[in-house]
Amino acid sequence: MTSSDPEKRLMFYGRRHGRRLRPQQSAFLEQGLAQFALDPDLLTDAADLDPRDWLRPASGQVFLEIGFGGGEHLAARAHESPDCGFIGAEPFMNGVARLCRHIIEGELDNIRFWPEDVRLLLPSLKDHALDGVFILFPDPWPKSRHQNRRIIQPQMLDVLARLIRPGGSLLLASDDPTAKTWMLEAMMRRDDFHWTARSAEDWRQPPPGWPGTRYMAKADRVGRKSAWFTFIRSDHA
Repeated sequence: MTSSDPEKRLMFYGRRHGRRLRPQQSAFLEQGLAQFALDPDLLTDAADLDPRDWLRPASGQVFLEIGFGGGEHLAARAHESPDCGFIGAEPFMNGVARLCRHIIEGELDNIRFWPEDVRLLLPSLKDHALDGVFILFPDPWPKSRHQNRRIIQPQMLDVLARLIRPGGSLLLASDDPTAKTWMLEAMMRRDDFHWTARSAEDWRQPPPGWPGTRYMAKADRVGRKSAWFTFIRSDHA
């Protein structure tokens, strides 16, 4: 399967473009796409791709961020863990341009990104290919009639359960009450992940090394409380 297969293209509801990029932003984007973007032609019908093969040198642990926004979190993680590999997926090109700037100015060689809908990429990855996944402050789609647009769906969690190795992590975060409830309800129905929280403080505080994001900063300014839910892929499921 490739992203050019019109019959298999999924319905996408988010934005692809925002404000027109300034010349410097366009230059970062052009360079980043040329050097660090994953080629759509690599996709296959078989689930056999190893993300380690995309990184130079091949990394040990590999993490995926779905919807990296402006790339602040992804770049910070890559900087603090140079021996790990990081894959980012984000179809909003203005955000991709920001990540490209982080990569280039930070001289980060352990990030690759997919500037498309992540659902096109995931089926081609091999089982247990990932040590962890981040889904941070996704669009909450708070109206009931839009709930099918939320990223946390049973089908998505089935795919992530296949891709995250036993003992690997899934970190979810949101500042939206509807999204937080939706996430927890979806995860608590599953027996292939277990929630690490032992008290309310465990989900009210960001995880160690949290760098912050522009979306969280916006939520803080208007008084919305953020929550972080860490789940571990079960060994037995």
